[in-house]
Amino acid sequence: MSEDRVGVESFGYRQELKRSLGLWDLVIYGLIFMVPIAPFGIFGSVYAISKGMVALAYVIGMVGMVFTAMSYSEMSRAFPLSGSVYTYVGRGIAQPLGFLAGWGILLDYVLVPTLLYVVSGAAMQSVIPGVPIWAWVLAFIVFNTIINYLGIEMTARTNRIMLVAELIVLAIFLVFGILAIASGRGGVHFSFDPLYDPGRFSLHLVFGAVSVAVLSFLGFDGISTLAEENREDARQIGRSILLALFLAGALFIVQTWVAALLVQNPQHLINTPSAQDSAFYDVAGFAGGRWLAVLTAVATAVAWGFADALVAQAATSRLLYSMARDGQLPRILSRVHPRRRVPENAMFLVAGVSVVVGLWASAQSNAITLLSTLVNFGALFAFLLLHASVIYYFGVRRHSGRWGRHLLSPAIGLVIIGYVLSQAFPSAKTVGLIWLAIGVVVVIVLRMTGRRVELSGLSDGQEGKE
Repeated sequence: MSEDRVGVESFGYRQELKRSLGLWDLVIYGLIFMVPIAPFGIFGSVYAISKGMVALAYVIGMVGMVFTAMSYSEMSRAFPLSGSVYTYVGRGIAQPLGFLAGWGILLDYVLVPTLLYVVSGAAMQSVIPGVPIWAWVLAFIVFNTIINYLGIEMTARTNRIMLVAELIVLAIFLVFGILAIASGRGGVHFSFDPLYDPGRFSLHLVFGAVSVAVLSFLGFDGISTLAEENREDARQIGRSILLALFLAGALFIVQTWVAALLVQNPQHLINTPSAQDSAFYDVAGFAGGRWLAVLTAVATAVAWGFADALVAQAATSRLLYSMARDGQLPRILSRVHPRRRVPENAMFLVAGVSVVVGLWASAQSNAITLLSTLVNFGALFAFLLLHASVIYYFGVRRHSGRWGRHLLSPAIGLVIIGYVLSQAFPSAKTVGLIWLAIGVVVVIVLRMTGRRVELSGLSDGQEGKE
């Protein structure tokens, strides 16, 4: 059997999820997860940290993520299963490390829906002050849970509508922004400073901004959790991951470049944290008027709270399903609805966690910053193990002669991700390390109680055949 046509049965599993997604379904899913207008919500923070070189931060972030996307592509071909890094590291290196990779990215996947709900609730409250953030959070959770419960096709159809809406809003902003720059409104003019400002440039400065900007790129990896719902061959997962990443990266760079040129008082924005939360909406208002400021704020709320959180809930439930199927989490989470063929218990657990953490976070003043850094830490740690799994599986176990794809590329990605992770906030490192320590304890308990996973399936001579 061709390695690109291998089914889950070859790895000892039953095909329970519904294979109905094509290339563009997967690309749209990845774009929605990354959110084409994601910089709207964190533009001010990235601008301040990068001293205005916000476009450069996104360029470097995209380059760093490309190497990670390439590692995902290689491992998704070798192991076309829905567990993402849990599966890739577990089968590529060793099962206990696979659990830790899955445990690490759970910190990302479980918390990212809550982060999205809180950001969206805050954006909506700025438009309708009479409705509290927690009410918006609950409304978003109920809506997304219903859509996901109705099946992956309903999620895919909703994704297409959301993507078109986001791109329309982005196009409107770019048109008004470019017209404002071309006319020299308020003294603004075109320059390359958002990409490179020689008077302020330093690697430490820009990589510090990348550690925040990378939040916008998180989500392309979620495509890998849909491997068992992909109706084409395994190569399609890798293609869709890379295509979604390049498309999103191009949109991020263009919109932040235009927005940076429209900032009226750069030094004030850099030195005033309170001005950073609404920075993009202020820029939109300058370019097109109050209506455009409101439009971009509402679009951010809908994109983060509905579209992005919808696919985040779907991805998280698939990861929980895969780990539960292997007995590494309670088996009840591996239940699949017999007709809709979605992991219903895992999906409801994600919704429940989002309700609890969302209600807590909506009452905290610094919840968005804390959740953002924790989400980044969990994802970046898992990415480190992913790169290591490519090197070990293909280089050590398979003796691959493709040094560019299986040694150089993952090694570069490992160094970039490692550096960005080292720039994370101390609080994120502390909580993240505690989370990983708990994961180590869980691994030890699982092994002591005999719940060791025997990863069955294709031999090393067949898996990921080149």
